[in-house]
Amino acid sequence: MKDFNIYVTAKAGIFDPAGAQAEGALHNLDLKMIEQVKIGKFIQLRCDDSTSLDNVRQACDKLLANPVIEDYRIEPVSED
Repeated sequence: MKDFNIYVTAKAGIFDPAGAQAEGALHNLDLKMIEQVKIGKFIQLRCDDSTSLDNVRQACDKLLANPVIEDYRIEPVSED
């Protein structure tokens, strides 16, 4: 089996309403030293051994991320 971790975040310049709301709530809790909050998605994939990094990219481009407004980073998980 192959495992992959995928981190999806809004592209630079795209408004992140969940992050902005969390930032405001933290400021209301007197945590004004926190200057910016961005909230994204974390996805774990478990695949069969024939799965390539290109297959995972295709899954991200076609379904798991919106390439118009989101960036993603794929990290293969090493077996220890």
